[in-house]
Amino acid sequence: MAVYKLNEIAPIQQGTLSENDKYWLLNLDMVESNSGKVLGYNYVSSDQIGASTIAFDTNNVLYSKLRPYLNKVVLPTQNGYATSEMVPLRPNTNIITREYLTYLLRSPLFVTYINSKTSGAKMPRAKLDALKNYEIDCPPIVDQVARTTRLDEIVTAAEICREQIEKYDLLIKARFVEMFGDPVSNEKGWVTRPLLSMGSCKNGMNFHYDDSGVEINCLGVGDFKDYSIIDDTATLPTVSLNEMPSSEYLLRDDDIVFVRSNGNKKMVGRSVAVYPGTVPTTFSGFCIRYRREDDSVITPYLLRVLKAESMRQKMYGRGANIQNLNQQTLSSLDIPVPPSVMQEQFAIFVAQVDKSKAVVQSIMDKLNTLQVSLMQEYFG
Repeated sequence: MAVYKLNEIAPIQQGTLSENDKYWLLNLDMVESNSGKVLGYNYVSSDQIGASTIAFDTNNVLYSKLRPYLNKVVLPTQNGYATSEMVPLRPNTNIITREYLTYLLRSPLFVTYINSKTSGAKMPRAKLDALKNYEIDCPPIVDQVARTTRLDEIVTAAEICREQIEKYDLLIKARFVEMFGDPVSNEKGWVTRPLLSMGSCKNGMNFHYDDSGVEINCLGVGDFKDYSIIDDTATLPTVSLNEMPSSEYLLRDDDIVFVRSNGNKKMVGRSVAVYPGTVPTTFSGFCIRYRREDDSVITPYLLRVLKAESMRQKMYGRGANIQNLNQQTLSSLDIPVPPSVMQEQFAIFVAQVDKSKAVVQSIMDKLNTLQVSLMQEYFG
C-alpha cells in the first residue's frame, strides 16, 4: 500500500457553490457523534454567511477540529455552509474515496492520534498541522470500496437494531400514558406525594487524582447513555480512593441515579435505575442518588414517571452554562401514586418488553464490537 500524508490526498479546500444554492447552515449540534448523521440544516439569509462560515459541497468530507465536537465527521449529501469549527477536506478520489476517508477519520487509531495533538485549555482543538501530516496507508480503490461496503452493512444493521430499541421504548411510553396519563397534569386524578416524602437523596462523591488504595466501580454521567437500567455495574469504569466509601455512597438495587450537573441542559435530570447486586459501586459528584424508603411506588413505575418529558421539564436547571439539579428541585416533584396492583401490572409489562430489548441490544453490541474490530484491522 502507498503511504501519503493526509494533506497530499485530501487537502483543506472549501466547496464551490453556485448562486442557485440555498443558504443551508450546518451546525455541529445537528450532527450525531458516532454516525456523523446530519439531523437537519438551518436555512439562513445571505447576510448571515460571512467569514465565520465555510462553504462545502458534496465533494467534501467535513471534520470537526474543536471540542466538545472533536472527531465528528460528516459526509455531506448537499451543498451548504458550516460553522468554522468544521474543516473541509477534499479527497482526491483517484487515490482515496470520500467514504473510506470518513471511516478512517473515525477510526480508533486516528482518534487517539488527534486527541494527543490538541491545543487550548478551555476549548481544545486539533492542530491543523497534525491533521495535515497524518500518514495514511492507502489500499487500491477496489479494496477501499470493499471495506467501506462491509462497514456500511454493519452500520446499517446496527441502525436497524437501534430503531427497534426506540420502538420498544415508545411502546413502554404509550403503555404508561394509557394506564396512568401524564404525571404532571395528572388528568386521571391520582393521589400525589412529594418525591422526597417517599425516599431520600445523596449527592455523589468528589474524587482526587492522588487518591489510591481502593479501586471501585463508579457510575458517571458518561455511563447513562440511553439506558433505563444498569444491572452490570462491574463493567463500569473504576476510580481510586483512599478508603472504601461509606454506605451512603454505595449504590443498592432499586436506587435511581440522576444526572445532577452538566453543560448540556438536556442531560440534566436523565435517570437510570441501578442493580449492582454484590458489586461495590459508587457514583460521581455530577450525579445524585434517590433511594426509596417506602412502598407507595415501585421503582419500574417511578422511573417512568421521572423519565416523562413533562417531569423532565420541571428538573431543568437555570444556570447560564452548567445546569444543575438539586434536592430542592426534586422536593418540588409531586408523584402520582396509583394503586399498587396497577404499578405491578405495568412493571410486568416493562419486564417483558425489556427482555425483547435485551436481545436486540445484544445483537447491536456485537455489531458495534465487530465494527471496531474491522476498523482496527483496516486502519491500524
